[in-house]
Amino acid sequence: MHTVTTHDKTRLYVKDWGEGPAVVLIHGWPLSSDSWDDQAMAIAQAGYRVIAYDRRGFGRSTQPWSGYDYDTLADDLATVVQQTGAQDATLVGFSMGGGEVARYMARHGGKSVAKCALLSSILPFRLKTGDNPSGTEQAAFDKTALALETDRAQFYTGFFKTFFGEDSTERPVSAELREWARGVALQASLKASIACMRAFSSTDFRTDLKAFTVPTLLIHGTEDKTVPIAASSRVAAQGIAQSTLIEYHGASHGLFATDKQRLNGDLLAFLARAA
Repeated sequence: MHTVTTHDKTRLYVKDWGEGPAVVLIHGWPLSSDSWDDQAMAIAQAGYRVIAYDRRGFGRSTQPWSGYDYDTLADDLATVVQQTGAQDATLVGFSMGGGEVARYMARHGGKSVAKCALLSSILPFRLKTGDNPSGTEQAAFDKTALALETDRAQFYTGFFKTFFGEDSTERPVSAELREWARGVALQASLKASIACMRAFSSTDFRTDLKAFTVPTLLIHGTEDKTVPIAASSRVAAQGIAQSTLIEYHGASHGLFATDKQRLNGDLLAFLARAA
């Protein structure tokens, strides 16, 4: 098993496919790098080196008690970039993973990064506060934490119906795919699942947006009920220089499955574009 080891001895599982310019894929909550497989295959087959890893506490990475804050998660990403030797890389963050990209750009000065892509991203700030009225109420995140503590297997059954837009007739996903996603989510530790949910729901990335100094692509579904576009990517795009926002009309959160052919094409077009 290919792993890299972080400063606190956490081992992160890494997939390293193909050869060519590096593309680093950072998965969303509560999944693992396996959620990227359709995109990773397409990108590697197009002549790129794809590096996808399991976040600490998730998938096949080790499950420490601590380190689920975004500073540490960004340092984990820095470890992956450094230990794999990725240069002039494109960072692609899905959902929660968008936060790691933003914090990496701010905390590590965008070292070795040529481009960024943010898909269904949580940026810039999920929590409703006095100066962020479009955010989500704290009570909603507290309810999620309680559901995870009570019966996370049951919680994920309902969660993934919303995640993939169960009632979508244009972008249907199978019950088997939802069950697969649920199984992947249950590989994560309970501690990591709750702590990361707390991190992505409370971390303010608004000042991090200034650290994006490279071409940045944002893609988001207009019917995303998990991370509503009006409070996320539409706002983030206004704060990121050199950004382009592509809206997928009628799409839900899980674009890597519901819109994979279009997503693959848009990512490959972005990768081929001169920086």
